[in-house]
Amino acid sequence: MSRTRVLYIIICAAGPARDAVRLVRAAKEQDWDVCVIATPAAVDGQFIDAQELESLSGRPVYSTWRRSGEEKRIPPADAVIVAPMTMNTANKWAAGIADTYALGALTETVGLGLPVVALPCWSTALDVHPATRRAVEVLRSTGVRVLYGEGQWMPHAPGAGSEWLDSYPWELALEAAST
Repeated sequence: MSRTRVLYIIICAAGPARDAVRLVRAAKEQDWDVCVIATPAAVDGQFIDAQELESLSGRPVYSTWRRSGEEKRIPPADAVIVAPMTMNTANKWAAGIADTYALGALTETVGLGLPVVALPCWSTALDVHPATRRAVEVLRSTGVRVLYGEGQWMPHAPGAGSEWLDSYPWELALEAAST
């Protein structure tokens, strides 16, 4: 008997995070065992509804490291989705900075050779910064499938993020993680 596939969904503090329940719900419909990890900013800034995510996934939403001596809280992942991925997360992750539980999990998954999908969320003003472009290149070079570019995800105009929140392509990320 095979075990249920485990999907880590890592959520950053960006507008689409409010609808992360859509991704969790869709993953559960595909029989994934979902573990939600949120950046501290996503939790503290109330970008997510942690109670609803916990209810849907059947697991707590984690945003902090486990304590010394505490047993592992979640099973090993079979795939990882980071969505929405902010510029801050992309840059830190590409630089190997693991100063939060979410970044630590992301940094480790690359080394484990897991399928990792990143669905960015930033403005055109942030997109032109050289660090952003370098981060995308570095992440792709490590095997991360960054859904960025024509036909995938494109940055929004500064201040216009709320206009496209409903069309954030959660399904692209789940499809990419499932293949």
